[in-house]
Amino acid sequence: MAERTTRRDWHDWHRDYADPDSALSRRLDTVQARIREFLDTAAPGPVRAISVCAGQGRDLLDVLAGHPRRAEVTARLVELDPRNARVAAEAARAAGLHRVEVVVGDAAAVDRYADLAPADLVLVCGVFGNVTDDDVRRTVGYCTQLCATGGTVVWTRHRGEPDLVPRICEWFAAEDFELGWLSAPEAGFGVGAHRFTGRPRPLDRGGRMFTFVDTRPPG
Repeated sequence: MAERTTRRDWHDWHRDYADPDSALSRRLDTVQARIREFLDTAAPGPVRAISVCAGQGRDLLDVLAGHPRRAEVTARLVELDPRNARVAAEAARAAGLHRVEVVVGDAAAVDRYADLAPADLVLVCGVFGNVTDDDVRRTVGYCTQLCATGGTVVWTRHRGEPDLVPRICEWFAAEDFELGWLSAPEAGFGVGAHRFTGRPRPLDRGGRMFTFVDTRPPG
C-alpha cells in the first residue's frame, strides 16, 4: 500500500480472499490470469517485475510459485503495512522465490523502484479505486517511467459509479499504451492489461504517484 489517510485495515481487508466466490477472489483470479498470460508469452530471458501496493503479494507470488519461468523473474513488491509485507515475504520464501524482494515502505514513492525500472511487468492493483481521479491519471503517466518498451501494466479499478474504467483506458492510450485485455463491465470489477509501445521516460527521482484516500468501494 501507500501513505494514506484512509482508516481501512488493509490486513483485515484480505480476509475476503478466503471466500472463493467473493468479488475480491474473482478479481484476483482474473489478475493472475493476465500475469500468467504475460509470462507465457514474454520473450526468453530475464524478466523484471514491480508490484505497487503489493498487499500480501497473492497476485504475483501465487503465479510465480508454479510457473516454469519462475527462476527468470526478479521482482520487487512494495507494501506499507508490515503485516501484509510479512505474509508476502513468508510466501515468497516458502515457494523458493529467491529473486523476489518484499519492501516495507510507501509504494507511491518512485524511488522505491529505481533499480528495477523500467520493468517488463508492472502491477498497479488495488490502487486506482483508493485515490483521486487526478492521482489515477498521474499514476498512469508514471507508468511510462516504470514500464519498459513492450512491457505490460496490469491494473484494477472498481466499476462503481462514476465508472472511471473507460477514462483510464483513454489515459493509457494517450501515454502510448496499447490495450491488450479488459474485463467486461458485467464482471463487477475492472481489470486491464496495457502494453507499452513508447520509450520509457527518465525516472522522476523523489516523485510521488498518489496518496490513498478513504473511498468506497475498494479497488
